[in-house]
Amino acid sequence: MQQIALPLSPRSSGPASIVIGNANARVAEALASPGSWPFRTAVLTGPPRSGKSLLARWFADSGQGEAIDDAQSLPEDAIFHRWNRAQEAGTPLLIVGGTPPWEIALPDLRSRLGAALQMEIGQPDDAMAADLIHSLAQERGLALGPGAADYLVPRAGRSWAELEKLVLTIDRLSLERKTPPTLGIWRAALEEVTGPQEPRML
Repeated sequence: MQQIALPLSPRSSGPASIVIGNANARVAEALASPGSWPFRTAVLTGPPRSGKSLLARWFADSGQGEAIDDAQSLPEDAIFHRWNRAQEAGTPLLIVGGTPPWEIALPDLRSRLGAALQMEIGQPDDAMAADLIHSLAQERGLALGPGAADYLVPRAGRSWAELEKLVLTIDRLSLERKTPPTLGIWRAALEEVTGPQEPRML
């Protein structure tokens, strides 16, 4: 499993690392070399729960530059002023939007961000889905048991949010039933999150 460690303080909460795989490897590489960005600006978009905010935090906290998270919810003129200040200071600026396409109404901002490096997080493949399941379980102190990923990955959805919900459901069912998460709980969690499985998959 490839991961980026987050430079968190002792009081920080949430994940301590970011799983790197097919869906975000190019994004991670680009964030490590902001000097190559057009106008020192990059725009990052992607699906919900795909780690956009974590990557922005890693970028800013590692001293690479500044980041504007959840930019699509902010006034466009405020983003435009932040862009101008970053240009004047020569500071790389990462702007995190939501799920693409991000429609920008302000012409000046639209033209400037259109000239920036465009980065989009995709959907995880099987290998990354397995790594995400293990990482999410590890963050919760949840021991999934041997064979969990081999069983869950072919049957689970491929959205980031659904994989996260699956691990949360396994954890909840395990606590409710007061038993370690093995095949019965994996199956019950899958049915709760994705609906009944095809008989051939059981």
